[in-house]
Parts: sequence; structure tokens; C-alpha cells
Amino acid sequence: MGEQLRFDITGETATITLNNPAMRNALSIEMAEEIKAAIAEVEESDVRCLVIQGSNEAFCAGGDIQSMLEAVSTDADMEQLIEDVGEPVNRTVQSVYECSVPTIAKVDGPAYGAGASLAIAADIVLASERAEMSFGFRRIGLSVDSGTSYLLPRMVGENTAKNLVFRDKILDAEDSADLGLVQEVYPTERFDEESQTVIDQVASGPTVALKQTKSLVQHGLNRTMDEAIENEVNALKEVFPTADFSEGVSAFVERRTPEFEGE
Repeated sequence: MGEQLRFDITGETATITLNNPAMRNALSIEMAEEIKAAIAEVEESDVRCLVIQGSNEAFCAGGDIQSMLEAVSTDADMEQLIEDVGEPVNRTVQSVYECSVPTIAKVDGPAYGAGASLAIAADIVLASERAEMSFGFRRIGLSVDSGTSYLLPRMVGENTAKNLVFRDKILDAEDSADLGLVQEVYPTERFDEESQTVIDQVASGPTVALKQTKSLVQHGLNRTMDEAIENEVNALKEVFPTADFSEGVSAFVERRTPEFEGE
């Protein structure tokens, strides 16, 4: 990967670390493309969990404002500029949301604008006590992007989403958790340790079943009950033949903890 991103696979867990501390890990075009490349690599691997985090006490401060300023100061076609500057960041958030393996965002510090959307695109969001979230596109005169209009109202409801973006509210970790944007809040000094427990739980789970479950839940709101049941039955057809299902049933009968291998 390039200078703005660290990517590591250790055991069954992949970790993407946003690494542009001078800009509080703002999502530049370069970083966005590197994230998508890392996720593509995850999809081709045996990874069972993907973790996204920031470096130097920040998750992601949003889009790269400097790049935006440079873009609007040129004489280039506006539609082309939007595609060149905005599209890569938006599609990166989409790639996180659509990643087939379970994803975990570790938010330690600010997650603003596109950075907040990047965080809530993950399946589980863990926050330290110093974490902050804001969907502050209003601050720079922009309408929401980065998938915010899709992700945020599904999590907090339409009017609460409007309240957050119209007023540029900055949420601390507990407020974010109260709204359901964050699933767990941990003391900052124990954040990595507590987060690792969650990561290990997910990475050691029945991977095929978790992938199917992720897809079912993400699409559930857009389906009728009949469609949901049909898709659940189809998912079971994928899960029943797995070694992890056999192990899970055996462990249940034998009253022991299952040892899933992700197969």
C-alpha cells in the first residue's frame, strides 16, 4: 500500500489503518483508492474479519478539503471534477459496507463527515471515550455524501438523521452509542485491549454463516416477509454443508464451546 494506508493480515484478521496524521487521516483520493484495493485483497483471501482504524488518536476527519479547494479553483468541467474528487471517496464507503466478511471500525478520536460515514459503514463500531462523530457536511456548504443518506437514516431514523446533518451536531462517544451509531464504548486507556476481545469473537466465528447473516440483515429492510424467508432458506442451503455447522451442532449436543475454522 501507499504512504497513507497501512494494510496488514495477521492470522484471520485484516487491518486497514488510515495513516495521514497531518490531516487527521482525511480521506484523500489516494487513500480512498488504497482502501478499495485492500478490501479487494480481503475478498480474495481467507480473512474472517476486517478491522478499520485510524492512526495518531484520530479515526478520519472527513474528506480531503485541500483537494476540494484545488479542484474548484481550476477551469475543469464541474461534473468531471465531482466524478474525479467525490466519486472515489463515496465508492470507498460503499466498498466497506458491501465487504462480504464482517467488518469492525475502531473509532479512537474524531470521525467527521465522510469519516463518520466510513465508520458506520462497518458492521460493528467500537469507540473509545474520546471518540467524536459528526456528519458535518453543512459546515463546508455541502449536501451529504459518502453514503450518508443511505446509512444514517437506517440507523437513527429519518428525522434524527436530518437533525444531525442540518445542525452539524458533534456527538461524543456516549451520545453516539445512545443513537445506535456505536455499539460499544470503552475507556481510552483500555480501548485496544477491549476491542481485541470483540475482534477475536468475530474472527473466530462460523465465517460462512456470518457472511450469509450479514447479507440477509443488510437487505432485510428492503424485502417483504416472503422474500426474507426465501432468502433465509437459500442462505441455509449454503451454511448446512459447512464444517462449522457440523462443529456447532456437535458442540451444542456435547455441551462444549465450538471451535470454528471458518469453513
